[in-house]
Amino acid sequence: MPVKNPREIFIVVLSHARHGSERSTAVYKELSEMAQNPEIQQALQARAFVSQQNLERIDEAFKLIGEKPVNTSSRLLDTFVEECRKELAEIQSPEARRLFVVARANQLSHLRTAELEALTAAADVSGHYGVGVLMESCLADHLAFAERAKRVVHHIVESKVAAAKAAG
Repeated sequence: MPVKNPREIFIVVLSHARHGSERSTAVYKELSEMAQNPEIQQALQARAFVSQQNLERIDEAFKLIGEKPVNTSSRLLDTFVEECRKELAEIQSPEARRLFVVARANQLSHLRTAELEALTAAADVSGHYGVGVLMESCLADHLAFAERAKRVVHHIVESKVAAAKAAG
């Protein structure tokens, strides 16, 4: 689709964010199953729930600007999931599996964060302040998840270090 003006690129990027949020919900659910750890599963299921809410916010943004989403490619997320499956299949250690799944979920969230930062700025520049509020609320969810993922990683590492000290 040829893009002729800034409004059209905004719609394309917003459409990409919508598709990414929709696909991310499924990816977080799949990652939660891969984790094979109740705590990580619960956190990723909660992230999938929040991702679904982000999708609703993006749909509301389309309503506010009077547009409909356009078709976008999903190859990036499909490739991401396939690589996760392959790499995770080779990891034997439960701790390493948990770290890997949390790291990949966080990586996905950071990808979405970058997109939402751009959309928030673009909404403000284009005078769509309501859309900016919606995008910034999605952004806040992703930043909160990133902070939470960082704490989970620290907890996994601290537990492993404590277990090593107790054994040695």
